[in-house]
Amino acid sequence: MTMHPYSAQLGPSSRAESWRELTERELDVLVIGGGVTGAGTALDAVTRGLRTGLVEARDFASGTSSRSSKLFHGGLRYLEQLNFALVAEALKERELMMTRIAPHLVHPVAFLYPLSHRAWERPYVATGIAMYDQMGGARSVPRQKHLTKSGTMKMFPGLKNDAMVGSIRYYDCQADDARHTMTVARTAAQYGAIVRNSTEVVSLITEADRVVGAKIRDVETGETADVRAKVVINCTGVWTDDIQKMTGGKGRFRVRASKGVHILVPRDRIAGEVGLILRTEKSVLFVIPWGQQWLIGTTDTDWALDVAHPAATSKDIDYILEHVNTVLASPLTRDDILGVFAGLRPLLAGESEDTSALSREHAVARPQPGLISIAGGKYTTYRVMAADAVDAAAQDLGPIKESVTEVTPLVGADGYAAMLNLKHEIAAESGLPEWRIEHLLNRYGSKLYDVLALSKDDESLLEPVTNADEYLRCEIAYAVTDEGAMHLEDVLARRTRMSIETKHRGVDAAAEVADIIAPILGWTQEQRDAEVESYTERVAAEVKSQELDTDEASDAARLSAPDPRPQLRKVVATR
Repeated sequence: MTMHPYSAQLGPSSRAESWRELTERELDVLVIGGGVTGAGTALDAVTRGLRTGLVEARDFASGTSSRSSKLFHGGLRYLEQLNFALVAEALKERELMMTRIAPHLVHPVAFLYPLSHRAWERPYVATGIAMYDQMGGARSVPRQKHLTKSGTMKMFPGLKNDAMVGSIRYYDCQADDARHTMTVARTAAQYGAIVRNSTEVVSLITEADRVVGAKIRDVETGETADVRAKVVINCTGVWTDDIQKMTGGKGRFRVRASKGVHILVPRDRIAGEVGLILRTEKSVLFVIPWGQQWLIGTTDTDWALDVAHPAATSKDIDYILEHVNTVLASPLTRDDILGVFAGLRPLLAGESEDTSALSREHAVARPQPGLISIAGGKYTTYRVMAADAVDAAAQDLGPIKESVTEVTPLVGADGYAAMLNLKHEIAAESGLPEWRIEHLLNRYGSKLYDVLALSKDDESLLEPVTNADEYLRCEIAYAVTDEGAMHLEDVLARRTRMSIETKHRGVDAAAEVADIIAPILGWTQEQRDAEVESYTERVAAEVKSQELDTDEASDAARLSAPDPRPQLRKVVATR
């Protein structure tokens, strides 16, 4: 395999070469799954000097990793469960992301913890948040601050007057999860990993009792080939059991799917400067500032249907509205909702455990020689999970170097701080407003120049997308030339967030976006039209599913829309 360090470009021109490299020589590590755990594992492996491949059947972050609460956080509620180790680990990772690994993508966000009892609650909560700060939560962000009722109302005027007696402000971090995951995958490619989406594992190859590779299929062309690897690492989240079944045996653990639903509403619909964390009878509800929107969620219900397209029900949405409206002076209604998304948490269950024993911690298993499975965990701790998975591969690879991802910045991180200081000059040079430059830097970091360079021969690419003016036309092109997008949905739902941030859910921008990416991807007019129609039908199916009351009915409605990758087999969550 020929290594190509320092090339993080994932585009159509590299797909033929990446297919050749995958199939011509034996890899040390083949990673299955392009979510944050798989991308992180590929990055960990390749930066230890291992010949590494990463394949994803759909798109990077198309599953759980694009449908989270979009927080890098320690998990304040885990302190109540006395899970100090998990909180400390997560806070360390949050700090690393914010200061060293991904400062262009991960940013602090302030939250209020409203207090509803005058006597006992403040010291109780304060003690927990103080512990949070002490364990690492206040390294690069301010410590907790106690607020009176009037102080709370000043920071969040949209609260009901009787919703609290005061509050405590603390900090966590947020990031666009899909962009972060894709950037981790690009960083793996930069260090020589062969990174490929739209590449499905059809079966695992075994010799005697050992897994020695996988048969893969290019989802776009239908071509199949064998990939030889000394070890295969299964990082497929809620698809874990499906991959484990390919060997004909049971895994060491099972993965159960828990559905979490979020809604987005316009920023001006709620008067507030910071986020909220609210207790519910089951868990917590976040109200998170998200650009020009508020992100509100989540739910936590068992899911045993299609794992690729989990559907939010009318009951899920009502649950969120009911709980958030208990504290808002001006209640939200269905008409306020811009977007809705549902994701699946991959929770661990041992072979003899019932659903009450599900865990948010991760586990690594070696069900047979040559195969490693990792599942569970939190988005925030993906880097630790990846290191554990590669460590486990040493049983098949022999001695390997220590993980170095703790000191490996992601693509776009180097130079970000300097360019942020130069945003005025960059704005003057590009002709774009300074606020736009800052916004772009917080999406691309020091790769910003590469994005803007696409407009050199076509100045129209510096113009905003019609009906989605938060995004420039050059960002759409860059999503395909450098970020691996293969379909219209990849761009509208993950490289950008038009699918959840706009009232039209991306439909009114679909034709323009398709016109930009069609020549880059070599689409015919018929292919371009089919992509627009497919996306339009997807949105209609999602909206319909959100009007129905049961998981079964919503799932059927959502699956009525065509899939942009129709060749992929349907997988149902493990019961």
